Amino acid sequence: MTGAGSVPGTDGGLLRRAPVQRRSTERLERILDACAQLLDEAGYERLSTRAVAARAGVPIGSVYRFFADKRAMADALAHRNLDDFLDRTTARLAEPGTGGGWRTAVEVLVDEYTAMKRTAPGFALLDFGVPGETNHDLAERLPALLGDRLTTDPADPRLRLALVVAVEAADAALQLAFRADPEGDPRVVAETKQLVLAYLATVLG
Repeated sequence: MTGAGSVPGTDGGLLRRAPVQRRSTERLERILDACAQLLDEAGYERLSTRAVAARAGVPIGSVYRFFADKRAMADALAHRNLDDFLDRTTARLAEPGTGGGWRTAVEVLVDEYTAMKRTAPGFALLDFGVPGETNHDLAERLPALLGDRLTTDPADPRLRLALVVAVEAADAALQLAFRADPEGDPRVVAETKQLVLAYLATVLG
């Protein structure tokens, strides 16, 4: 969830400058928290670096110290969302009594996604990428998350393609669930699980 995950781009990949001191890290987190809140309130089109700076209580120069523009800021928030989502899923899968197969993992992934959709600021609009873009980052990280739950070679090109298709299909179906019900229509969520499970079974058996 927002504020709970690792700082995005600490390798310099998403930020103009990576935070070094704790104070800088905390300021970056406040900026991303403010970005998430404003996404919920005004949407992506009306998001601005100036509004984020005001909400975060930092000078506008602090925002530009980390981000070139609002797109870079949204990208960083999306990566933080993805890190938080995978951390939550990993923790759930490690709980005692959780099944060890890939089917259980799929159900947990859908459950954690819907939970964040309901509760994490900015996630309903942005989740893992700027609106209208693909979810390839999530698909690319799933083999590592699933680990020995997979029944085929993680490097198998067919599996990689299947994961991309499964993620995109789940995303579209869950968007429908939340259009029908602000809390996510449980019937559509259940059908989404069945859709993904049936499709992935063609690859994972």
